[in-house]
Amino acid sequence: MSSVTDNSQKSHASFVTEQFGAQARAYLESAVHSAGEDLDIMEKTVGERPDAIALDMGCGGGHVTFRLAPHVSKIVAYDLSADMLQTVAGEAARRGLSNVVTKQGAAEGLPCPDSSFDVVATRFSAHHWRDVPAGLAQMYRAMKPGGTALFADAVAAEDPLIDTWLQTIEVLRDPSHVRDYKVSEWEAMAKAAGFTVVETKRQRIRLEFSSWIKRIRTPEVNAAAIRALQQQAPAEVARHFAFEADGSFMLDTAVVIATKN
Repeated sequence: MSSVTDNSQKSHASFVTEQFGAQARAYLESAVHSAGEDLDIMEKTVGERPDAIALDMGCGGGHVTFRLAPHVSKIVAYDLSADMLQTVAGEAARRGLSNVVTKQGAAEGLPCPDSSFDVVATRFSAHHWRDVPAGLAQMYRAMKPGGTALFADAVAAEDPLIDTWLQTIEVLRDPSHVRDYKVSEWEAMAKAAGFTVVETKRQRIRLEFSSWIKRIRTPEVNAAAIRALQQQAPAEVARHFAFEADGSFMLDTAVVIATKN
């Protein structure tokens, strides 16, 4: 049985880089991350922008980068994990995407000048940020007026009961998890950063349990705890997540589309 590692002396940033760096290839190859309606929405929203410079904030396995790169002049893939960036750079080269540039750092400290980007995007990353408002403020600062912003992530339900259950299984699966925000919270944070929210598009995706926990190397004791919780879930929670016999379930996601006046 897998053991639980003592992380009490590690910073959250170190924990994130260790968790995800070792699994960079798994996130590149993950079916959940490499495809989806949200990626289709992001690509369609950006459209053909041959003169545009784009930012993929918290790029992870680089799937937003790979979708947008053929449509823009240049895209910066920005992430905390050097291993993730190495994987993205290698895959970009393999695909012949010569306009991909990688840069390392935290979302809250984006090292780019003001008004650098025509498009800023983030996907399945912000739920690991210590300070999402600060990260969004950096994206706003670095985006040109009239630019396009795309915020895609797993989202929590407005119902506190379902919200609590989601955060609990998320942190059991991956202790570097901070929070899946509600759509209302996303829209409020975007507006507080200065963005004008244009539209929010919601989706639901199925998470296959065994690959979901394998991808992040969830300890067996934590995986067992998630399964135990699922089996004890009240009817409202079980219905919302559509828990299956093997632990697979449905997750709410959303893409917030915004601009800068």
